[in-house]
Amino acid sequence: MEYLLFVCYLVFFAWLITKIGFYRTAGLSKSQLIIFFLLKIIAGIFYGWIGIYYGGLAQMWDTWGYHQNGILEYQLLFHNPHEYFTNLFHNPYKDGITQFLNTSDSYWNDLKGNVFIKILSVFNIFSFGNYYVNVIFLAFITFLGPLAFFRVMTDAFPNRKLLIMLGSFLVPSFLYWTSGIHKEGLIFTGIALIIYCIYFAVKERRLGAKRIAGLIVGFLLVLTLRNFIIIILVPAVIAWLVAMWQNRRSFLVYSIMYLIFILIFFNARYINPIFDFPLAVVDKQKEFLKLEGGSSIILNTKLEPTATSFLKNSFEAISLSALRPYPTDVKHILSLAASIEVFVLLFLFAIFLFFRKKREGSSPLFWFCIFFSISMLLTIGFSVNNLGAIVRYRSIILPLLVVPLAALTDWAKIKIIFTNIIKKYNMIKY
Repeated sequence: MEYLLFVCYLVFFAWLITKIGFYRTAGLSKSQLIIFFLLKIIAGIFYGWIGIYYGGLAQMWDTWGYHQNGILEYQLLFHNPHEYFTNLFHNPYKDGITQFLNTSDSYWNDLKGNVFIKILSVFNIFSFGNYYVNVIFLAFITFLGPLAFFRVMTDAFPNRKLLIMLGSFLVPSFLYWTSGIHKEGLIFTGIALIIYCIYFAVKERRLGAKRIAGLIVGFLLVLTLRNFIIIILVPAVIAWLVAMWQNRRSFLVYSIMYLIFILIFFNARYINPIFDFPLAVVDKQKEFLKLEGGSSIILNTKLEPTATSFLKNSFEAISLSALRPYPTDVKHILSLAASIEVFVLLFLFAIFLFFRKKREGSSPLFWFCIFFSISMLLTIGFSVNNLGAIVRYRSIILPLLVVPLAALTDWAKIKIIFTNIIKKYNMIKY
């Protein structure tokens, strides 16, 4: 019966994505839509399998923990409907609402798990508590994220469809971590909706009710599922809007705006202690340092809530979040895949540096992706010392790095150089 239920839902949603207008008009064929959708489901199933058979070593307990809590929440709907419909709004802590970035005794810290469990409980109404059917439901919703991002990038970088397709859907760790039963897929969908609505609203000079709704949904997904990203996302969006308004010297605009944001970050606490952002990052690092795990990294220095300490730790932070796991960190198949992926991404970045299409310039969207991604990597590096969590957290910004870099690389020139090398080699050989 479970297999039949899975197959029925699989066929139904595979058919449905070819009928919904937003999916159908994205610039992908029906077969491409179905293939990418099925790949997400396969990745989600593999994610669940790893959680069962490889969970302890790979730090993958969360997915099945969420599933079990989702079933309990689903059962609560029938046993205590009032509690089911109101418990998201309960605040068990004194001043818990004001502890926006705190990692303990905070309504917002609990909310991220509670919202995701509530979403799973709704899935369970239709899946009867089947984990792998829930994978299909989540894949259908989170497929919206990479599709919206793909639509933006194909419009911003025309004639790069294949490269953008690969970067939007098939970056390995992105596909894996955003397809399983965890929060990453919904978080990226929220970010992608914000990018999509802002980009086309500015381009077409029309916001409209649908785009307003998309912005609200996007910000709510990010706010409720990983609230600290809002602190990173809002400055990036503001700088993006200013850069589009200026429509010139985008890098200079972003640099000035981010200098202002950095000053606000370190000095807002003097206006009100609730805005002590450096202390919130330090507290988050302390919480991660308390956790014991096979992939935890011993940090050289402990972060302090001062600008000097952040500056001193910035190199270690970016190294930890962008370059790990090293080959020496490999302990299982997931860390091996992540290590190989880091090498490939660094190789892509090196190619971009040498073969960048300078004549095409760098758009405000390009610098939004770069500044937002670097901010995310620094935040992860400053606050997280567990490699499993680092790889998962950074997965959601990989398309924002891979697609612009690949789209602005002169692959035709590389092909010519490579062809000439082959010809010279053949001439020498014979």
